[in-house]
Amino acid sequence: MPSPEFNVDALALVGPTASGKTAAALAIAERWPVEIISMDSALVYRGMDIGTAKPSAAELAQVPHHLIDIREPTQAYSAAEFARDAKALMADIRSRGRLPLVVGGTLLYLKALREGLDDLPTAQPALRAEIDAQAAREGWPALHAELARVDPITAQRLPPHDAQRISRALEVWRVSGKPLSQWFAEADAQRSTPKALNMPVLSLEPHDRAWLHARIGQRFDAMLAAGFVEEVRALRQRPELNADLPSIRCVGYRQAWELLDEAELRGMAFERLLPVLHELGSAATRQLAKRQLTWLRSMDDRVVVACDAADALQQTVRAAQGFIAADL
Repeated sequence: MPSPEFNVDALALVGPTASGKTAAALAIAERWPVEIISMDSALVYRGMDIGTAKPSAAELAQVPHHLIDIREPTQAYSAAEFARDAKALMADIRSRGRLPLVVGGTLLYLKALREGLDDLPTAQPALRAEIDAQAAREGWPALHAELARVDPITAQRLPPHDAQRISRALEVWRVSGKPLSQWFAEADAQRSTPKALNMPVLSLEPHDRAWLHARIGQRFDAMLAAGFVEEVRALRQRPELNADLPSIRCVGYRQAWELLDEAELRGMAFERLLPVLHELGSAATRQLAKRQLTWLRSMDDRVVVACDAADALQQTVRAAQGFIAADL
């Protein structure tokens, strides 16, 4: 049940990368007694601070944060684990008369939290290795074409170089003989409504996509200036880490890791590849934002706030007020 002070169980604040979620969450925290539950698959990793745009020490000190720095980069953290942990945290936060504010852009986590997860086949490491080996020989676009033949619905929503998702979709098909899109469709048909969790969704979305692209470029510049390459170098020194781990596949890290490998192989100073890293990292981040916006626009019940408006923070607070009972 909601806490006595609030009309809702929790409030979700979502949006594409670089849309200003951290600043908006802190603006809400200035007005109401909230605790932030991070909904970001990259922020869970310790030692990956700059490239994930992790909140600063000062920002973390302003309001309690949860589910940040809870895993080593070698460890997995699934959407199912997030949903379990977030629900436990919500109950604890509400028991103390505070409002859980779920903030992030990992929308599969949001789906797991609001709707539950589909009962997909479990991961098959041997089959995944076989698919990766095929990709090394033929390239991911070829595997994307294979996916388009067996599961055109899933293939249509994935770019040809989205290795992680193409691999998982082919893995599901080869294990079960059933397309991933069919698994999702059957689960949607069986899913009960209305949803048990009363958690409205505020979505920060730009009117002008160019505004977001400029923000992405500026943020990548700031990451490079803050020592992002040195952060990746430190990760590469750890023998237990490799480029195939989900943590290292995070946007920015993957591009930096591969370019550092290239510089080392060619015996050249990495500084010569910095412009390439900026372009590749920014482009990958723009693609991530595009996927996030596509997913968000499929959610008819979200409340949209224009993150590129001059008064975006004020708009966000006013939208939150519409769901929060007491003006505390």
